[in-house]
Amino acid sequence: MVEFEEFVRARSHALLRYGLVLTGSADDAADLVQEALLKLSSSWRLVRNKNDPEGYVRTIMARQHVSWWRRRRREHLTAEVPSPVHEDEHELGEIWQCLRALSARQRAVLVLRYYEDLADGEIAARLGISQATVRSQASRALATLRVRGQALTGRWR
Repeated sequence: MVEFEEFVRARSHALLRYGLVLTGSADDAADLVQEALLKLSSSWRLVRNKNDPEGYVRTIMARQHVSWWRRRRREHLTAEVPSPVHEDEHELGEIWQCLRALSARQRAVLVLRYYEDLADGEIAARLGISQATVRSQASRALATLRVRGQALTGRWR
């Protein structure tokens, strides 16, 4: 069985990237990962026996992100793209340029659908919303990207 410290060492970089795509901010991503790992640590004994502890922590992160967004109810847009935290800096910068025009919920739906490759049912379960809401948020997000002409060719179909 994998111990908690081993899991954190092995997957923290990927979780930080995931947090960055969700939040658009390296600082918020780090906070999101830290809170999610703190919640995971308290239930590690139960989670480590499951098939997908990373999926569990990503669900925590997605729900926590939506919870933060609900409390804030507004976006904090900046003129600068946040600095990526992994090797694919150019690609992530382009993607974030597209995603920053969306609401937090729309961004979370697209990240879970296209970055995590989850089905609508799984996205709904992770975000605590209905499948119809997932579909409508994805549709609105894609329409926003198309109208603004920011969609990367072939990436958002």
